[in-house]
Amino acid sequence: MIDPRFSEAELDQCREHITSFIREQIAAANADGAVLGLSGGIDSTLTGHLAVDALGADNLHALVLPATVSGDENMSDAERVARELDITYDVIEIEPLIDSLLTAYPEAKGDREAVGNARARVRAVLNYLVANHENRLVLGTGNRSEAAVGYFTKYGDGAVDCHPIGNLYKAQVRQLARHVGVPEDLASKTATAELWTDQTDEDELGISYETLDSILVSHIDGPLSVAATCRELDVTPETVDRVREMYERSEHKRRAPPSPDPLT
Repeated sequence: MIDPRFSEAELDQCREHITSFIREQIAAANADGAVLGLSGGIDSTLTGHLAVDALGADNLHALVLPATVSGDENMSDAERVARELDITYDVIEIEPLIDSLLTAYPEAKGDREAVGNARARVRAVLNYLVANHENRLVLGTGNRSEAAVGYFTKYGDGAVDCHPIGNLYKAQVRQLARHVGVPEDLASKTATAELWTDQTDEDELGISYETLDSILVSHIDGPLSVAATCRELDVTPETVDRVREMYERSEHKRRAPPSPDPLT
């Protein structure tokens, strides 16, 4: 596998680059701070640490938004992160809102993917409710690996004002998290979007983050052909083709909604 991790000097540069980006986004919007959804996972935890570095604890408002499928450990970790960062946070149960949606449209009951994505979109609505009320921006927690293969919910966790760690592969997220002082049990924690019970990112993707990062670096973002990538990484062409397919199929998620060209 290819190791995309930074040198120690690059880690300091990366930290400053991202914190400067956060400050610039807030200043450009003339906002009074930021709102962040905390899940207890490594992406939102790192984003929280960097946002406090950039803005100060008083200028970050976190939301912990559990559903019935949320693990108690993850919600406990989310609150733990908020307390350790000494930031204001609210816990809002989202399942009553999901129940209301399914009462309005009962045909979707039992559709795991549709209901799971609805949970992500309800969280986005709550993030923006608070952000609009307090004149804040919503910080995203998406990383480069997941964005490349469309592993996020359109208008859900993808509905944000900016993605501070959107330039980092998953391995770099974990590395930078350790560098800024995130405890090891959180930095190495199994990733899950918790859209349904017992869901994990790697199971749903069908590939490990280590392999995904390596293929993205080599073939999707890098110059290597499929054959060269297979030789370099000791993976099958089918694995590389699967990542390429996910990348191409999810292109619509990374673009603004299309409209026809103006009439001439």
